[in-house]
Amino acid sequence: MRVAGWAAVTGVWVLALGAGLAQAEQATPVQPPAMDPAKQAAMEAMQRLGSPSEGHKALEPLAGTWSYTAQWWMSPDEPPQSMTGTALNSLLFGGRFLKQEIRGEAMEEGQPPFEGSGFTGYDNLRKEYQTVWFDNMNTSMMRGAGQFDAATKTLSDEGDFSCPITGETHRWYRTAWTVVDQDHTTYESYSRTPEGREFKAMEIRYTRVQ
Repeated sequence: MRVAGWAAVTGVWVLALGAGLAQAEQATPVQPPAMDPAKQAAMEAMQRLGSPSEGHKALEPLAGTWSYTAQWWMSPDEPPQSMTGTALNSLLFGGRFLKQEIRGEAMEEGQPPFEGSGFTGYDNLRKEYQTVWFDNMNTSMMRGAGQFDAATKTLSDEGDFSCPITGETHRWYRTAWTVVDQDHTTYESYSRTPEGREFKAMEIRYTRVQ
C-alpha cells in the first residue's frame, strides 16, 4: 500500500511539473528572427515611396461630382463644337490616384452618348504626374506626364495618342487643368496643325455639383 501510495503521489507531482513547464513555455514570447538590415531598409523605402505624399494633395480639389460645358476645335480655323455633361471624380487607394468618369451628349446625331474614363496619379520616384485617358470614340489610350504649378494651381501634362481622324499613330497633345476655386476648374487641351502650329483643341469648364 505504501508503494502504491508513493507511486500515486509521484505521478501527480510529475503531471504538475509538466503542466507548470508547459505554462512557462507558453508564457515566454517567441522572438522572431532579426531582419537583415538591408531588407529592413528596403521595406522602409517601399513603405515611404509607396505611400501618398505631398504631391498627391494636388489631386484632392479635383475630386467630387461636376457638371461641365465643353468646346473643341478640329483645326484653328474651324468654328468650335460644344457638349455638356457630368463628371464623377473619385480618389482611389488612399488618395494615390484620381479616377474620372465622364458622361456627355452624343457628339453627332445617331451616335451613342459620350463616355470616357481617366486616371491621374503622382509617381513618387519619377516625381511626375502621370495620366491615362480612354473613351468610346477611340480605341487608343492617351498617355501623358507632367507637373503641378502650385502658384497657378495648374496640373499640366504632355503626351500622345492614336488619332482616328488624322490617322496619326502618335498625335501630340498637352493639357492644363486649373483649379479656379473650390467649385470651379478649367481644362484646356492643345494640339498642332500639320505645319506644327499649336492651337487650342479643347476647353472644358467644370462646376461642382457636390
